[in-house]
Amino acid sequence: MSASTPLLITFGIYLLAMVGIGFAAWRSTRSLDDYILGGRSLGGYVTALSAGASDMSGWLLMGLPGALYLTGLSEAWIAIGLSIGAWLNWRFVAGPLRVYTERTDNALTLPDYFTTRFAGDGRLLRIVSALVILVFFAIYCASGVVAGARLFESVFGLPYAQALWWGAAATILYTLVGGFLAVSWTDTVQATLMIFALLLTPVIVLVGMGGLGETARLIEQVDPARLDWIGSGGVVAVISALAWGLGYFGQPHILARFMAADSLAVIPQARRIGMTWMVLCLLGAVTVGLAGIAWAASHPELAGPLHENPERVFIVLAEVLFNPWIAGVLLSAILAAIMSTLSCQLLVCSSALTEDFYHGFLRPGAGQRELVWVGRAMVLAVALVAIWIARDPDSRVLGLVSYAWAGFGAAFGPVVLFSLGWGRMTRSAALAGIVAGAVVVVLWKLVAVDRFGSGLYEMVPGFIVASLAIVVVSLLSPAPEPHVQARHRQVRLALEESGY
Repeated sequence: MSASTPLLITFGIYLLAMVGIGFAAWRSTRSLDDYILGGRSLGGYVTALSAGASDMSGWLLMGLPGALYLTGLSEAWIAIGLSIGAWLNWRFVAGPLRVYTERTDNALTLPDYFTTRFAGDGRLLRIVSALVILVFFAIYCASGVVAGARLFESVFGLPYAQALWWGAAATILYTLVGGFLAVSWTDTVQATLMIFALLLTPVIVLVGMGGLGETARLIEQVDPARLDWIGSGGVVAVISALAWGLGYFGQPHILARFMAADSLAVIPQARRIGMTWMVLCLLGAVTVGLAGIAWAASHPELAGPLHENPERVFIVLAEVLFNPWIAGVLLSAILAAIMSTLSCQLLVCSSALTEDFYHGFLRPGAGQRELVWVGRAMVLAVALVAIWIARDPDSRVLGLVSYAWAGFGAAFGPVVLFSLGWGRMTRSAALAGIVAGAVVVVLWKLVAVDRFGSGLYEMVPGFIVASLAIVVVSLLSPAPEPHVQARHRQVRLALEESGY
């Protein structure tokens, strides 16, 4: 379809506002610490909404509703698993990681934390963890670029190749300019827009369908199996969906929000705000996907376009249910979801390249101004790689996200959990856990899933093997140095005194 004037105006206002925030953040960015973590200055509200918005990318308004539309209620287990995993992450990882990263030489990135947490010669650990970030985030960033391209393709009638560039341009600009503060401030605005869209749209759809009962009747008329909580995949599919929650413990872009919190004291407030926002958004996304089945059943002219690409269900409902001005705001929410996650992913990749490679190996004596500009150059470089990966018009948002999510969850999740809670863990065990998790995810995806059609999500075997590798290698290795164990006890004591 061609974009109407209201759509152009609302999209234009939104994009200009985000870029304006980026230039405002430019004025507060003076060092690499500012550019990567905002000087550890985020309050509870911004920490909560920034963590949520950076987590819930375009898949929240496109991938998840599309999965519910295509398969039915059994896909809702993804939302349940994510809610459980997010709460556990806030409760048991956020506070300890905030304290630990500050006490380990003010670690700015996850590889930086791993290196300083275990002391000694951690160059290999830094390189391997940074490489894992670059590989899986290139795929993750590509999912955001695909989602943006789908939106611009659908709303403005652009060819996919052009939509690819337009969808990524604004995000690249404000991330390039403003760094972490720009990403966090824009995340707060974007999170507000996302929850507005995901509360309003399902309510209007259900009212238009005649209520929950009529909606359920129409879904059952289309296919009774779509109201089955287990679905055709059986228990294995349910376990795989719930396993999405394990991914939270290893997502660098979410963990960076914990590291950037102003203090340990803001974490409980941020947890309450963030979890409320998340549960409401997931409930809205699930409802949109299911209600889309009923709406298409009563409006057959929509069934064709949605069958061709189910991930457009939110876009289609917004266009047919609302006047162009409101539709423009709702579709801007999709752009908000895409931009919020893509921006922080670009920033984490830039951080890994700048802090862990350039500053860590090539230019240890580089000044802060030089490092900030190198960070900006790395944002642009990673964005171009993501656009290249996303060039295939048949790419699917949820498929790209699930692969990258599993990669990070299995490679980093067990290492983060054990490093925060087990003083006996060694540097060799951290390296073994990262390698084992990443390799198992890649091999399981290529062999078990793609070749033999296994229904078990690669996150599950990857997380288990990585955890076993950490325990076995730690017990077989010499105990960590006394000062490393002493620092671990001090961190645990500080957490206990704070109520953790």
